[in-house]
Order: sequence, then structure tokens, then C-alpha cells
Amino acid sequence: MARVKGGNVSKNRRRKVLKEAKGYFGSKHRLYKTAQEQVFHSGAYAFRDRKQNKRNFRKLWITRINAACRENDISYSKFINGLSKAGIEINRKMLSEMAIDDAASFTKLCEVAKKALKGEVVKAAPASAKAKAPEKATKTVAKEEKVDLKAMSLADLKVMAKEKGIKGYSTMKKDDLLKALK
Repeated sequence: MARVKGGNVSKNRRRKVLKEAKGYFGSKHRLYKTAQEQVFHSGAYAFRDRKQNKRNFRKLWITRINAACRENDISYSKFINGLSKAGIEINRKMLSEMAIDDAASFTKLCEVAKKALKGEVVKAAPASAKAKAPEKATKTVAKEEKVDLKAMSLADLKVMAKEKGIKGYSTMKKDDLLKALK
């Protein structure tokens, strides 16, 4: 049997590693062995830091929200607890953006949270016509039993699930919501 050296395959593999190592310092971008080592480490660091990035942003958002809450005489933990008691579901990224860009509406949210903590019932009116659309859809479902649930949007299905008292509806996928509503 003839000897096969595989020169092209090896050369292409090495070239690929050296291309990934472009811009590294010293021998890490020149020599194959050290470049390969560094590329492996870089991949591990990138994987780790993609996870850490999410943590860091959440910490930043919480810090910003806490600072804005302190200006409105409420702590962060009480603010979040008040929002959940009031039934307001808004993520920390949006709260942080509101605290920076729209201080007036953030102040209103703080007032709502304070009222909810005192035990007062707070009803939020829908802000737009889009918010009213799911209510209309649920009324038609109550009147007619033959409504095509598959044609409804995920938001409409979640509103229906909330009205029926289905637990964990906010994290369900559309198929799971359809099963739970039937």
C-alpha cells in the first residue's frame, strides 16, 4: 500500500488555527503549537465570559434601579416586591432604561409599588389599543366556545391563561398553553 502523507490537510488545518490566532502577541500568532494552545484557551474564555456578561448586565441594571428607587424613598427589594404584588411584569433591563430616560414614569411605578405594599388595590389601565385587543379576544371566547385557539397570538393566550388562573403560564410555550387552555 502506498504511503499517504496528508500534506494539504495538515497545512490547511494549521493555516486555519493560525488565522484564528491573528493578532495575538509574540509567538502565539506565529508558531502553530503555541497558537493552537492559545486558541483553545481563548475559546474557553469566550464561553465563560458570555455567561458572565449576562450576570454583569443584571448587576448593572439592579444598581441603576436601586439608585433611582432611593431617590423615590423606597429600597430596591421593596420596589420589586411591590411591583409583583401590583401584578406588573416588567424586566430589569426595561426598568433600568426607564430610570435613566424617563424618570417621571419610573416615579409613577414607585408610587404604584408603595401602594401595593400598603395593600391598596392598584388597577393599571391599558395604555394603548393593542393592550385592549386581548380583552376583546377573551370576551369572544367567553361568548363562543368555537374560537380557534391556534390562530390566536401568544400574548392573547397568556391573557386567557391568567384569567383562568393557570399557574406558570408566563413561561409556557404556545403548545403548552393550548393544552392547558383545553
